[in-house]
Amino acid sequence: MHGSALPVPILIGLPRSHVTSYPSAPVCPTIGSVPLSPLLLAFVAAPTFSHDIAPILYKACAGCHRTGGVAPFPLLTYQDAGKRARLIATVTAKRYMPPWLPTAPHFLHEMKLTEAEIAVLSRWAESGAPEGNPAAAPTPPPQSAGTWQLGPPDIEAEMRTPSAVPAEGPDQYRCFVIPAPSAKDHWVRALDIRPGNAKVVHHVILFQDATRTARQRDEGSGYPCFGTPGFLPARGLGGWTPGAQPARMPDDIPELLHANADLVLQIHYHPTGKPETDRSRVALYFTDQGPKRRLMDLPLGSNRIDIPAGERNYKVTDHFTLPVDVEAIGIIPHAHYICKSMYGYAVMPGGAKRTLIQIPDWNFNWQQQYRYAVPIRLPADTRVEMEFIYDNSAQNPRNPNQPPQRVTWGPATTDEMAGLHIEVVPVHPADAKELSQALWGKMIRSTGLGLPPAGR
Repeated sequence: MHGSALPVPILIGLPRSHVTSYPSAPVCPTIGSVPLSPLLLAFVAAPTFSHDIAPILYKACAGCHRTGGVAPFPLLTYQDAGKRARLIATVTAKRYMPPWLPTAPHFLHEMKLTEAEIAVLSRWAESGAPEGNPAAAPTPPPQSAGTWQLGPPDIEAEMRTPSAVPAEGPDQYRCFVIPAPSAKDHWVRALDIRPGNAKVVHHVILFQDATRTARQRDEGSGYPCFGTPGFLPARGLGGWTPGAQPARMPDDIPELLHANADLVLQIHYHPTGKPETDRSRVALYFTDQGPKRRLMDLPLGSNRIDIPAGERNYKVTDHFTLPVDVEAIGIIPHAHYICKSMYGYAVMPGGAKRTLIQIPDWNFNWQQQYRYAVPIRLPADTRVEMEFIYDNSAQNPRNPNQPPQRVTWGPATTDEMAGLHIEVVPVHPADAKELSQALWGKMIRSTGLGLPPAGR
């Protein structure tokens, strides 16, 4: 046998008396003179919260499971986690938690657990969830109710007054003006949006209004604003969807917040069956470094959606051929409840296929903006494509209509959408204009504007 590690079958069932040191000891654990890796040690000594479990929870769970977070309970202390050890083991073994939808490719800040981490959580629960030495536990992330996940922001703002959401009725789209938070220009490197009531907030888009005309429409309780926020230019800064983490811009592509510009929160509310209120907040983080590259949005999608009741395999597709070389740095998928799977990919000029995103089990409640671990180079003449599959049957547990009903494209939560936004940067800055013109042409064709009537 080569190497120093003993095979797992030899370790299983080995009496603890044969282990000459433990994780809390200052030396590497051994059996006799043979050192043990942390993974193999898990088969010998029961995992403890302080040494084994806290690092996993702080890395993958604390973003939501903290005081003031979107999760229903915190998991930052032994008292929080110990009594839920079996629940943690169950939901992680099923990969229901932490919620990470893509199976490919690799992204930054992935929240999914490894098989080894899942095994450690399971053994901890089976061993009675021991605490271990509290002094050996890592420092927990900040957990006060007013603490933002990225730390204290440079600017924190909230809606001027709470907004009332009625118990019944159609979905609402309202805009809320937050008066200009800064008298000078700032480069935004990150932002975080915290809904005041996540039960009724479908999504949030943050705009800046340099014209300051939106404030004339908002007398304090917001104004209706389906689609656009009602002013031009409507400069978007970012947004929030269920499950979203704080948005971080690439270091060399910050967004400009204009001096004296008002912030405008466009919020989509979905009634819950009882009266609710919401007062959402936003946090902005600045940098002194301006942009060195131009980020552009390559949108794929379709509004030609008409899904019969009972249909289990309804497909929506779209494509675009790149006129110039680009680097894809991120991707943002979007659909509603009955979307089942998502596949975005690129077909290179030579015919090779590259996955841009693969989500085999879409969940509306856990949408995110994804950034690639390594940018994906896409040469000119690459064809980018999307395929979304929808399941409008009674067998789909996420179908909001039982029995199923016909579903068409629309803005309401129970309607459907199909969108895949690829964030790209032209490899050669001078190509940005050509790419912009090609994208404009795609938009014109998709809406039918400028096309001759059928039959001509």
